Amino acid sequence: MSARRIIIFRFSAMGDVAMVASVLRELIEQNPDVQLVMVSRAPFEAFFNGIKNLSFHAIKPKKEHKGFAGLYRLYKELKNYQADAVADLHDNIRSRILSLFFRISGTKIRRINKGRSEKQALTRNNNKILKPLKPTVERYADTFRNLSLSLTLKHQLLKQLLPLPEKAKLFFNASIKKIGIAPFAQHIYKMYPVEKMETVIQLLIETGYQVFIFGGGEKEFQIANQWKEKKPLLINTIKQFSLEEELDIISHLDLMLSMDSSGMHMASLMGITVISIWGPTHPFAGFLGYGQSLDDCIQIEHPNRPNSIYGNKPCLCGVEECISLIKPETIVNKIRDKLNG
Repeated sequence: MSARRIIIFRFSAMGDVAMVASVLRELIEQNPDVQLVMVSRAPFEAFFNGIKNLSFHAIKPKKEHKGFAGLYRLYKELKNYQADAVADLHDNIRSRILSLFFRISGTKIRRINKGRSEKQALTRNNNKILKPLKPTVERYADTFRNLSLSLTLKHQLLKQLLPLPEKAKLFFNASIKKIGIAPFAQHIYKMYPVEKMETVIQLLIETGYQVFIFGGGEKEFQIANQWKEKKPLLINTIKQFSLEEELDIISHLDLMLSMDSSGMHMASLMGITVISIWGPTHPFAGFLGYGQSLDDCIQIEHPNRPNSIYGNKPCLCGVEECISLIKPETIVNKIRDKLNG
């Protein structure tokens, strides 16, 4: 018998949590009598807006849910939902401790299979096995299937057109093509070089597109502002909008240009096509945005690639990092072809 109320763990990273939302939309569509409790960090709640039968419960790992005692406090909070099962889509120390509390109380636990050995074979230096691995969204889906739920992912983009925030209407030009760029990433080795990205932006603006920059903190805000000083038509959304408002704006884009980062997954959630740039990581590892195409990935073919799942170390193709070998013109031509195709 399948579970009817499920608690779901996925605390981070941002892109991984966004991918969960894509899966849960289809899970509820195909299992409308199931109730879901999503446990993640408070800022990510916006990803789950509009999903039926879903409650969001924030984990606060630096405050009341800190340490073993804090996790037990979180368990007591979650126990009130009287769930039939727990789907651990994270498989880290926190989620395992929480799962243990639930298992002791008699609640069914199912945990994601991350395919660590396959990923190691994909990224090792010698005898690399370069083949597409199971997509992460299918690994999420398998966890629910192991709870006797029927779930067939469509792997198609579903356009979500949300109302624009009021202050975004001031600069939004509905008459021209709009391109979002998420040029930053948690790990610097996944980022296309800043000076080359500036060239990409310049070429896109010269073509007549309206360009929006997304994603980052103070440092990234300053870089984007330096670009804007030279290119007044550029729109810097960093620190100007909430995550929910960013999603609203993304839903109105014609295309997103992103690294292997959360920007790709946010665009996927809104049904927006993404041209993605890959360096030390590779879409074969299973982290391509939901519904996105391998044909829209820009990457250098080299025996050293990929050398990392998370992009936390450089990948040298000769004396240069592989991502630096991609020419700005290659990216711009890909975008033009996609928008004119």
